[in-house]
Parts: sequence; C-alpha cells; structure tokens
Amino acid sequence: MTSDNITIKNEFISADEYIDFLKRTDLGTQYPQERFNERISKLVKNASISLVARSKDNLIVGVLFGLTDFAYWLYITDLGVDRNYARQGIGRRLMKAAHELAGGEKDIAVYLIANDKAMPFYESIGMEKATDVMQFNHVEWTSFTVK
Repeated sequence: MTSDNITIKNEFISADEYIDFLKRTDLGTQYPQERFNERISKLVKNASISLVARSKDNLIVGVLFGLTDFAYWLYITDLGVDRNYARQGIGRRLMKAAHELAGGEKDIAVYLIANDKAMPFYESIGMEKATDVMQFNHVEWTSFTVK
C-alpha cells in the first residue's frame, strides 16, 4: 500500500527499531518502566499483525501491533504515529490495513484500550466506547517516557 510517499507493510521490526520509533511518538508513555526492554522484545516478536508505515527515506513513521484469531476479533495493542507525520491519515490507514489483514470488517470485531488523548481519533474512524469489557490487571506500573 503506497500513497503520499508513505508505504505500509506487514513486517516485523526489532525492539531497538521500535524503541527508537517510540521516542518520536506519544505512544511511549503507555508502557511501564518495569522490565521495559524485555517486554518490548516480546511485543515485537509475538504480535499477530505487525504493520509498519515508512517514509520514502525508510524512516518508521507509524506502527500498529495487533493480536487476532483471523476469524472473529482483532485486539490492537499499539498504534502510534511519529509526531512529525501526525494528521496525515497514517493512523487511519494502519487501522484499515489491520482490519483487512485480520479478515475484514464484516467478520472481525476490533477492540483496544485508548488513552484520553486518542479518543477523538478512534471516534472519528467509527469506533464506540464499550461497556462490556472485563479486566484483570495487577501489573507493576511505574510510568515513564521513552527517551
């Protein structure tokens, strides 16, 4: 998928590449500091869907990681866009590509946890707040920003 000099491909990236990308996004504040490098290594290796948007200079400008059964549901674990490339439709294109890759909107329900700043974006692409989600969360969590 190529347009506007941004190419989106289903590819796996290294933990170092992802950490470098996180420094250029607001997504890096969502991770706990505890065992950060170890956890990011697992994340980049184990996502069912790993979509990467790159500029014509091969710079990573957007990333979407998702978990899916390719039959019923897709859970977006990460969606971020480089601050310098925000508001160019990259996040929207990543979401559309992930939904198609997982099986399409007629078959696949999409779920995610959004921070408050991202809510307007998700609402603009037709997502709605859910009231029927359960959680079990006893994770050690020290907030920090990836630098």
